[in-house]
Amino acid sequence: MKLNELSPSKGSVKARKRVGRGVGSGLGKTAGRGAKGYNARSGGGVRPGYEGGQMPIHRRLPKRGFTNIFKKKYSIINLKDLARFESGAVIDEIALLNFGLVKGRKDGIKILAKGDIAIPVTVKNCLVSRAAKEKIESAGGKIED
Repeated sequence: MKLNELSPSKGSVKARKRVGRGVGSGLGKTAGRGAKGYNARSGGGVRPGYEGGQMPIHRRLPKRGFTNIFKKKYSIINLKDLARFESGAVIDEIALLNFGLVKGRKDGIKILAKGDIAIPVTVKNCLVSRAAKEKIESAGGKIED
C-alpha cells in the first residue's frame, strides 16, 4: 500500500452543496434561505443567545458572587523545590526563573512549607509562610525582604 493508493471508504465522502447555481440545480434562486426576512439577507441571522424576543436565559437566571479584579496572583513554590539549589544560594525571582520553577509574570512568589529543606539558603523578595520560614531558619538559612 502506498500513500497515492489511499482513498476514503465508499460512501464516507459526500460532495458539498453548491447553492445558488441556477434554478435547475434544485438549490438555485433563494439558495435554501426561503423568501425575504432577516435570515435570507447577507449578514443576517440571529446573534448567539437570542431567543426571538423572549427574555434570554442568561438574563432570566440569578447572578451570584463577585470577582475581585484587583486580586493578586502569586506563583507558588514548595520547600521541596528549593532542594535543587546549592548550599548558601540566594533565592530570588530571577534565580527561580532561571531554574524554571516560576513561569510568566505574576504579582509575586510565595514559598510554602510542603517538603523539607536541609541546606542553608537565603530567600529574597518572596512571601514565605510561617511554617516555611521556621523550616528555612532551622536549616540555617535566612529570609530577607
